[in-house]
Amino acid sequence: MASPCSCFFTILVLCFIYVAFSGDPFVSYDWIVSYKTLSPLGVKQKVIAINGKFPGPILNVTTNWNVVVNVKNDLDEPLLLTWDGVQHRKNSWQDGVLGTNCPIPAGWNWTYEFQVKDQIGSFFYFPSLNFQRAAGGYGGIIINNRAVIPVPFGLPDGDITILLSDWYTKSHKDLRKDVENGIDLGIPDGVLINGLGSYRYDDTLVPSGISYQIINVEPGKTYRVRVHNVGISTSLNFRIQNHNLLLVETEGSYTVQQNYTNMDIHVGQSYSFLVTMDQNASTDYYIVASPRFVNSSWARATGVSILHYSNSQGPASGPLPRLSDQDDPYFSMNQARSIRWNVSAGAARPNPQGSFRYSDITVTDVYVILNRPPELINGKWRTTLNGISYVPPSTPLKLAEQFKILGVYKLDFPNKLMNRPPKVDTSLINGTYRGFMEIIFQNNDTTVQTYHMDGYAFFVVGMDFGVWTENSRSTYNKWDSVARCTTQVFPGAWTAVLVSLDNAGMWNLRTENLNSWYLGQELYVQVDNPEIDNTEDSMPQNAIYCGLLSSLQKEQSHKFQYSTGSPFYINSRIILFMLFLALLQSLFGMCSAEL
Repeated sequence: MASPCSCFFTILVLCFIYVAFSGDPFVSYDWIVSYKTLSPLGVKQKVIAINGKFPGPILNVTTNWNVVVNVKNDLDEPLLLTWDGVQHRKNSWQDGVLGTNCPIPAGWNWTYEFQVKDQIGSFFYFPSLNFQRAAGGYGGIIINNRAVIPVPFGLPDGDITILLSDWYTKSHKDLRKDVENGIDLGIPDGVLINGLGSYRYDDTLVPSGISYQIINVEPGKTYRVRVHNVGISTSLNFRIQNHNLLLVETEGSYTVQQNYTNMDIHVGQSYSFLVTMDQNASTDYYIVASPRFVNSSWARATGVSILHYSNSQGPASGPLPRLSDQDDPYFSMNQARSIRWNVSAGAARPNPQGSFRYSDITVTDVYVILNRPPELINGKWRTTLNGISYVPPSTPLKLAEQFKILGVYKLDFPNKLMNRPPKVDTSLINGTYRGFMEIIFQNNDTTVQTYHMDGYAFFVVGMDFGVWTENSRSTYNKWDSVARCTTQVFPGAWTAVLVSLDNAGMWNLRTENLNSWYLGQELYVQVDNPEIDNTEDSMPQNAIYCGLLSSLQKEQSHKFQYSTGSPFYINSRIILFMLFLALLQSLFGMCSAEL
C-alpha cells in the first residue's frame, strides 16, 4: 500500500502539470508596419502595409486565447494600432489609442499583449493616429467559439473576410491637411474591396488595367462572409448579385437569422452572413459596395468584385444589381431596427446571450451627446460633442492616472449640451463602476455618423428621426436589442444605447468617421473600481513614456527583435516552476520526518 507521502507527491506532480500546461493558449505574431507603393485605383501611391501585405493579415484566434503582437513601426511618423471591438477585459493599457498609450516612435517596436476574454465574432484592427487609416494598415479579426460552445448554425464550408473602404488617391497626410483647413473630403476616388479596385463593369466609370478581387467558391457550398466597413467617412451598401445574405452575427453578437438582399454597413461596422452558392453559375456574379445617400455624381465611387463559381460558364455582365431606395434613410433605419439579438444562442459562455436582462437594470447615468459639423474654435476647424472638442494631452490619460499627475484631464464632461460657446478641452466622463449608463447620440450633422465605444458592447435600444425626448424611451426595444460596439446615427436623428460599465479602465468613445474624429469628436470614459482589488491589470513593463513622463523612458534599440514568445507566459511558467520546487522541498521535509 502506498504511503500518504507518495500519494501526496503524485497528486502534487499531476496538479503542477495541469496548472503549468493547461492554461489558455498563446499565439504570437510579428508585424512590420511600413509603406508600400501600390496602384489600387490605377494611380501610384503609398499605402500602409503589414509584413508587405495590404490589407494586413487576418488575426484568427479563439475565445480566451492570449494574443501577442510584436509591432515594428517602419513608417516615418508615430504609430498605434487599435483593435476595434476587442474588449481588453481589465486591460485598457493594450487599447492602442492616445488616451491609453504613448505612440510607438518611428523605427521602434512595441509588443501588444491581450486576451480575447469572453468574446466571439467579427472585428478589425487599424492605425488610430494621424489619419493613417486612410492609407490602410487595417485587417480583419476573427474570434472563434471554443469547441465546447456550439455556434447557432451549421458549420460553414469556408470563411471569407471582405474589407470595404472608401479610397482617395491623395495621401493620408494631404487629406488630414485638408480636414484641418476646413476642406471637405469630397467624393472618394473609388471603393476598395480587400485593397483592390473595381471590376470594369462600366468602361466610362472604371479605367482599364485595375486589379480587382476575385472570390472563388464551390457550387452548393455555404460560406461565412465577414464584411467590415474600414473606410473613413462613407456609408456603403453591400450586396451579391442573385444571392441572399443570411445575417448571423454582428460585432460579437449572434443575431436572429434573417435574409437580406443587401445590407447598409456604416463606417466602422462589421457583419457576418451565411451565403449559399445556390445559383446555376451561367456567369460569374457581381459583389458590390456602393455609397449610400448620395447623388449620381458618386457613381464612380462604387466597388465591384467578382464571385466566381468553379463551374462558371463566363464572366459577369450586364448592369449591377439595383439598389432600391438608394436615397431613403427611412429604409436604412428600418433595416437597422430589424436586426435583433438571438437571445437563445450561446456565445462566449455556455449561458444564452439573452440571459442578461438589460431591461431590468436601473440606469445610473444618462448622457445626451450632441454633435455638430466642423466650426471655427480659436481660429481652427474643430468638431464637438456637447460643445467640447477633445484635445489629446501629451501625457496619455491612463499614464496620468497611474502616476497621479494632476491637471492633465478633468472629469467634468457635461451630460447634455451646455449654454456656452464651444471650446477645446480634455474632459472625461466619470463612469460609475458596475453602473448602467444610457447614452443618446443626437446627430446635428448632415451625414450619417457612427459611434464606437472601446472596451464594451452596448445595447442599441432605439433610433428615430427628430429630437430625442424623455418620451422616446417608450419606443425602446427592451427585449432583444442587439449588443454591438458601433452604431449609426442618421442625420437629424438620434440613437440610444445602454451599456453596463463592468470593465474597469480608461475607454475611448468616438465617432468612427475619421474626419470628425480627427477634429475632436471623441471623449474618454474613466471606469474605476473604488475598491482595491485585482479589477484592472497592472501597467505593462514595456510601457512607453511620453509627455510629462518622458524622462522615465529608457533607450530602445532601433533594431527589431522578433518575439520568441510572450514574456508574461515565460515569466508565469518560471514562477510556477519555482513554486513547484518550493513545494517539493517542503514535501521532502515532511517525508523525512515521516520516516
